[in-house]
Formats: sequence, C-alpha cells, structure tokens
Amino acid sequence: QVQLVESGGGLVQPGGSLRLSCVASGSIFSTTIMGWYRQAPGKEREFVAYILSGGNTNYADFVKGRFTISRDNAKNTVDLQMNSLKAEDTAVYYCYVRDRRGVYWGQGTQVTVPS
Repeated sequence: QVQLVESGGGLVQPGGSLRLSCVASGSIFSTTIMGWYRQAPGKEREFVAYILSGGNTNYADFVKGRFTISRDNAKNTVDLQMNSLKAEDTAVYYCYVRDRRGVYWGQGTQVTVPS
C-alpha cells in the first residue's frame, strides 16, 4: 500500500503562485508515475501533469508554460509549481502514484483563485 499526503494549497490572487507538495510513504516501487489531477466544483476530475521516475514529464494543455512538476525519488515526493494562476484553476488538487499494482490517491488540497 501507498499513502499520499498533499500540502501547499490555499487562496491566491489571479496571477499569483502556489507550490503543492506530496509525500508518498509505504511500499514504494522505484518505477512509478507520480502526478496530479484536479477536480473543480461540478466537474469531473481531470489530468494536470505527471512525471516518470526518469524525469520525463507530461502536462495538460491548459497548464503548459504555467505549471512545473518535479519529483525527488530519494524522498518519494512530487511537487507542482503553479504560476500565473487563473480563476479557472480553482479546484481540489489530488496527488497520485501509479505502479504495477494500481493507482493510489491523496486526500486532496484546495486551491482557490478568486475571479
């Protein structure tokens, strides 16, 4: 089993920045995908970004150029640096880990950007 704990959410003005962090604990395999999804009120959960253990990354089109994902394999952490935040980025952000056993989710952290 893998446990994930996110931190770093909050209220930020449009154009501002936040950095989300996620720490994974438990039975961690070295070859995992770590990443982030988000869910806005009344909408389905949507992909934001992921990073492979070797450092390759993938981003949703709506965050390219604004968000940067990074990970520390030794510490089992994955961060999401969010810049130039917009009201439409308001959502609960969920950290996830995918390995050969399945997908594990964190409890989510709220990001609010007022319009």
